[in-house]
Order: sequence, then C-alpha cells, then structure tokens
Amino acid sequence: MALQKDSKKAIFGWAMYDWANSAFATTVMAGFFPIFFKKYWSAGADINVSTARLGLANSVAGVVIALLAPVLGAIADKGSSKKKFLMFFSFMGIVMTMSLHFVAKGDWSSAVLLYVVATAGFLGGNIFYDSLIVSVASEKRLDFVSALGFSTGYLGGGLLFGLNVWMTLSPETFGFADAGEAVRFSFLAVGIWWAVFSVPIFLFVKEPEKASVSGTTAVKAGLGQFIHTFREIRHLKTVFLFLAVYWLYIDGVDTIIVMAVDYGMSIGFESNDLIVALLITQFVGFPSAIAFGYIGHKIGAKRGIYIAIGIYLFVAVWGAFMHDTHEFYMLAIIVGLVQGGIQALSRSFYARIIPANKSAEYFGFYNMIGKFATVLGPVVMGGAGLLVRSMGYSSDIASRASITSISLFFIIGGVLFYFVDEEKGREEVKYLEEDT
Repeated sequence: MALQKDSKKAIFGWAMYDWANSAFATTVMAGFFPIFFKKYWSAGADINVSTARLGLANSVAGVVIALLAPVLGAIADKGSSKKKFLMFFSFMGIVMTMSLHFVAKGDWSSAVLLYVVATAGFLGGNIFYDSLIVSVASEKRLDFVSALGFSTGYLGGGLLFGLNVWMTLSPETFGFADAGEAVRFSFLAVGIWWAVFSVPIFLFVKEPEKASVSGTTAVKAGLGQFIHTFREIRHLKTVFLFLAVYWLYIDGVDTIIVMAVDYGMSIGFESNDLIVALLITQFVGFPSAIAFGYIGHKIGAKRGIYIAIGIYLFVAVWGAFMHDTHEFYMLAIIVGLVQGGIQALSRSFYARIIPANKSAEYFGFYNMIGKFATVLGPVVMGGAGLLVRSMGYSSDIASRASITSISLFFIIGGVLFYFVDEEKGREEVKYLEEDT
C-alpha cells in the first residue's frame, strides 16, 4: 500500500487524534483531577501529603509505560500494528477515565489506581501516534505537521475543557446539583470526546504493509529487536545524546503540566483562578504551536528548542515568587507560548535523526525517556516540598521550594543540548542504513 505522505486527508486524520486525546491531558491531568484529588478524594489530608500522593500517581503511570514503551514499539514495527496498538491503549485510557466518575469521596487509592491506568493508556497511545508521523509527513514538512498536531490538541482540548469549566461554574444551567457532580460528569465527557474524535486517524492514516505474523512471533521478534535497537542507539551517538538531553528538559516541561494546578492551590490560589489560567494556556498554545513550527522551519528546530528552554527556566524561577493571581495568569500566557512549541520541535528534531523504517521502535525509546522524566520530576517536586516542610518551614515556603527544584532540569538539559549536532545525526543514520 502506497503511503500518502503530505496528503491533506492523512494529515487531518493524524492531527485529529491530538484533538481527541488532549481532552484527557487538559481536563483530567492538568485540570480537574489535581483539584478533585486534593479537595474530594484526599479530603482532610495535609496539602503536602496530597501533593506527594499526586506526584506518586503520575510517577507510577510513567514507570509502567516507560518500561513497556520501547518493547511495544519494537513489536509494532514487526508488522502493520501501530494503529492496532493505538486503538488498544486508547480504549484502555477511555474506559478508565470514564470510571473516575464513579469513585466515592475520600477513596483516593481507587482514584489513583484508575488514574494510573488511564494515564498509561494516554501515554502508551502516544508512542504509536508519534511514530505514525513519518507515514503522513515528508521530511520537509515534519516541523509543520508536528506543530499542527500540538496546536490542534490545544484547540480541541481547550474547547472541551472550557465547556467542562462552564459546567462547574454554573452547574444548575446543565442540570447538576453542584460543582462536584459537574466535575464527575466531565470525566465521562472526556471519554466520549476521546473516543469520537479518534475515528479519523483509523480511517485516513495508512501505515506500511508488512508480512503478517502471529502475536507470539511478534512479541519474540519485538523483544529481540528491542535489544538490537538498544545496542544500535548506543552507537548512534547523536540519538543517544539527544535522548539524554530530552530526558532532562522535558522533565521540567511535563512536571509543570501535571503539577501546576496542585502547586497553585498549595500556595493559596483559588481553584477557579487556576482553571482560568489553564484555559489561557490552552488557547494561547493553539496559535503558538503553529508559530513554533514556522520558527523551526526558519531558524532550525534546535534554536527553537533553546528559546523554549530559556523561557521555561524563567517560569520555574518566577513561579517560586508569585503572590498574585495576575502573576499566575501571566505565567500561563508565557507557558502557552512555548509549551506546544518545545514538544512539537523536539518530536520533529528526533524524527530527523532516526531511521524512518524503525519509527515506532525509536519513538518507543523517545517516549520511554520522556516518561522516565515524568517519573523523576513530580517525585523531586513533592520530595523537595516534604523535605523543606520537615525542617520546620511553613507549607507555603515548602511549596515554593518544590517548584524551584524544577529549574535544575532546564539548566543541565540546556547545557548538554549544545553538543547535539543534527547533521552528524543524519550522517550516522545514513551510515547505519548503508552498513545494513
């Protein structure tokens, strides 16, 4: 089957999956789950304890998918299985997300369990979604298509999030008894949205046809290929170094995404103000991700990533000194300007320095690195807060210390990124392909 690279229909179908699953990232991961977890499922617990629990939940989900990611990618590359795996993980995420609707007040352990599995579904699906980019975009359009996916996700996720916020602020308008009931319904809404808007990617995106193999054979071959690719990456010095750098700076990015609302609540901001800030981030992120795709085309993805890293370092430092909600809104705008950009350009930069015929496998490593970063970030943030609190300082100071700890990842990642050479990476891949 001939692939339809740069086909408008294929690009549309691929980008719509970001529209679909970004509802989980915005409404659940960044928005309502941290608030509901602290106020409803962890009612009565110390704020630093609930922050540590949330950090642990995000970290456990990251560990699960990080361990599975490269093996799953290797298995998928052994046949035409990327979309099958994408469907499986999407279904798992959708069902577990909708199940959060039924968790009772105070039952934080059940909420964590469902959240971990739902997040694993979200993250696992992204391995195969990311890898399909090489099936829909030519090399010259990678920056644009990658940015389009993120910008579409910001818009789609933001629209549903906006509707969900409206329901919580005016529950009687929608027939709900209170805001809590509206929040619980939002988990159902996310699942439905995710399911409906996932359909285009399965209809319009094609992947290379490969010989059909049995499940057992695919698993054995995939495990063998994983070991081979791990050895291969060790010799592709540019890929290896970029993955190490990516692990560092994306740690800060992902931690800010999943912990920002919890942090804001810990230093005394009202939940409604934090939700407004998240909405600002989403709608600023929509055009900004597209703009970063243009920046990547004009000045190069590496320079664009450097710009974003510098801005995130500023955010991590400034965040520790915030006292006014207007400052939080300003930070939300700034984060919105670069969040989609750094993600989009990182994905397209990586796609350029890996073998295209092993995209799922290599993106499995890429996602593994990203999720291990998510494992470290929330734990460091939560641990820093608990450590400072145990030294006798107030909860406010402990919370502010926790956000400052994230700046280290941007500093170290930015320094090491200087040594990543894209042209050298292309040459290494070309040499590898010729040698094999």
